[in-house]
Amino acid sequence: MRLISAFISCLLICTFLLIGCSVKENEPENPVENEEAPIVEEKGAEAEAPEEMPEETVVTAPEEKPEEKPEEIPEEKPVAEYVAVEGFSLSFNSVTLSVGDKRMPIVSVTPSNATNKGESWISSDESVARVDRLGNITAIAEGTCTVTVTSTDNKDVYSTVNVTVVPQPDLTYIDGILIVNKTYPLPNTYAPGWETEASGPLWEMISAAKAEGINLWMTSGYRSYYDQEYIYNGYVARDGQAEADTYSARPGHSEHQTGLAYDLNDLASNFGETAEGKWVAENCHKYGFIVRYPKEKEAITGYIYEPWHIRYLGVEKATEVYESGLCLEEFLGITSVYAE
Repeated sequence: MRLISAFISCLLICTFLLIGCSVKENEPENPVENEEAPIVEEKGAEAEAPEEMPEETVVTAPEEKPEEKPEEIPEEKPVAEYVAVEGFSLSFNSVTLSVGDKRMPIVSVTPSNATNKGESWISSDESVARVDRLGNITAIAEGTCTVTVTSTDNKDVYSTVNVTVVPQPDLTYIDGILIVNKTYPLPNTYAPGWETEASGPLWEMISAAKAEGINLWMTSGYRSYYDQEYIYNGYVARDGQAEADTYSARPGHSEHQTGLAYDLNDLASNFGETAEGKWVAENCHKYGFIVRYPKEKEAITGYIYEPWHIRYLGVEKATEVYESGLCLEEFLGITSVYAE
């Protein structure tokens, strides 16, 4: 029995030894003695900075190329239909000029949409009157001739101007007054300029009006023969000769060429209804002026009502005309009509 108990005890001891060895093999190794353990910093108020992330690689998409549009083929424009010239007409077909004078008729083409409106000018006698390529007729010497304009598109289309050239007129004085109107012209050489006997009285009148609260100013004064020619031709081109003759003088027939006539303020018919216009009508004679083209005298003076246009006659004559209630043509018993 003792032998059996000893054997069992020995068997138990061996079993325990085997179990102990198996447990040690599964346990982790002990740390190396005296080796410092890693220091772990405690987190404070500030959080640890995150580790830097590697820079991201930006991949750029390839640029999109605009779609190529097919080349546009321009549409063929229809060829304009050719329109032939059928007729020429002129703003006047006869004219009387003094030696040295110039006039230019305005050409109207029929139809107005003609393709080629070119024109060619010629004088039948250049010793009497010459004409340039634009149609400016210049009087050279006494006599008569014909100026013809022909279409460069159609040689059968033409028009003519009968030209009469007379000597330069003398100055016309009636009752001591230099007369200029549609009947009585001035020579183209007459050029007194701005400083005339009317200059002083004009500024005296403007100053007197200002003292009474009336604001006057000069809009237009002296014009040479050639200044008037340019102005008149412009109006004819715009409105036609018949209309232009009612409000603008032909060159040589303008009172402005005398240096004795002035236009004041606004060139409008209602100027006569303004305080300035009424003051001028009632007071300008005191300074030697008259309103040259009064209302309702158009058929006698040859011009529309122009309350802004004043003419110097001198205080005595101006007062007589003003008190008569007549226009200057009525007062002197003269006409104002163009020869043609």
